[in-house]
Amino acid sequence: MAASTNADGVSGAQTAKSPKKTKIQVEESELLTVPDGWKEPAFTRDDNPRGLLEESSFATLFPKYREAYLKECWPLVEKALGEAHIKVSLDLIEGSMTVSTTKKTFDPYAIVKARDLIKLLARSVPFEQAVRILQDDIACDIIKIGTMVRNRERFVKRRHRLIGPKGSTLKALELLTNCYVMVQGNTVSALGPYSGLKEVRKVVMDTMKNIHPIYNIKTLMIKQELSKDPDLRTQNWERFLPKFRHKNLSKRKEPKKMSVKKEYTPFPPSQPESKVDQELASGEFFLRESVKRRKKMEEIKVKQAEALSKKQEERNKAFIPPKEKPLMKKTAKDPTEGKLDIAAIKDKVKKAKTKKLGAPPMNPSPPTSSTTDKKKKKTKDKG
Repeated sequence: MAASTNADGVSGAQTAKSPKKTKIQVEESELLTVPDGWKEPAFTRDDNPRGLLEESSFATLFPKYREAYLKECWPLVEKALGEAHIKVSLDLIEGSMTVSTTKKTFDPYAIVKARDLIKLLARSVPFEQAVRILQDDIACDIIKIGTMVRNRERFVKRRHRLIGPKGSTLKALELLTNCYVMVQGNTVSALGPYSGLKEVRKVVMDTMKNIHPIYNIKTLMIKQELSKDPDLRTQNWERFLPKFRHKNLSKRKEPKKMSVKKEYTPFPPSQPESKVDQELASGEFFLRESVKRRKKMEEIKVKQAEALSKKQEERNKAFIPPKEKPLMKKTAKDPTEGKLDIAAIKDKVKKAKTKKLGAPPMNPSPPTSSTTDKKKKKTKDKG
């Protein structure tokens, strides 16, 4: 009876534990999902009223060409960091910027934000963008690309590919990731939310590995459209994303040397004949030495005559006139096109002279009548 009661007690305990596990799993899954529009509350003095125990400081160097800009915007930098009670100093002799905490500093992470601010200013990021790092939901990432490509010309080409024509590729990347990206020298400075910085780093690293940024930009555009649909947020997106395969095809379609395999034979190849065997076969072996010499001299003379004739032919080529191209015979034009009807043109000119504007054409008077009238007038005047 005792055994039965123990068994029942164990079974009851197991059944009681199983719903607890399911509850814990459900709670963990709920905790992992971040609600939309959720924002972490700001860190205030009430959270750390006693301040910091030790003083912390960071320093960074800046190039000579940034000196003039830093002089202009330094009052703004002091004002921005003064709100967080961070002391900042500029040393133009050494070319360095230093940030350090004070007794009034209450936020322990403010010094890390100030360090990132001076780093961005040293990497040619304008103050208007760099000051955003002091916000809680904004971070920065400085990617070093100088050592990723050995060849300098190849490095410059890939860096220009990341920027794009007139900065279009970089602008598209900024719009998709909500980050500010600055390419300067051997580094890429990115400033924005954490999720966007992760994508920016991936695109930059792939570009330096000879993967064109347009492929990653296309993937980001598809992801942005899929994130708008609430039903697809919890699903796997691999079926929607494009798969780009690297095709490294050789330019040469056919090999240079075609190797033809011979037929297999178990017997070894026949031994080549020696000079003595060749002379025995032709009968030269039994000739006298004087005859052999004469024969060799004749062969040499024949070869010399052939070489001389070839050289003479090459010399004579310069004196051979080139063939002239036959002149193309002009096609005879039609008689109507070649000849002009001069009589018809004269008639048209005469008619145009006689015509008056807005009146019918007048018949010209005969010349004989006009001359006779003039003669009559002259005789009357005399009388």
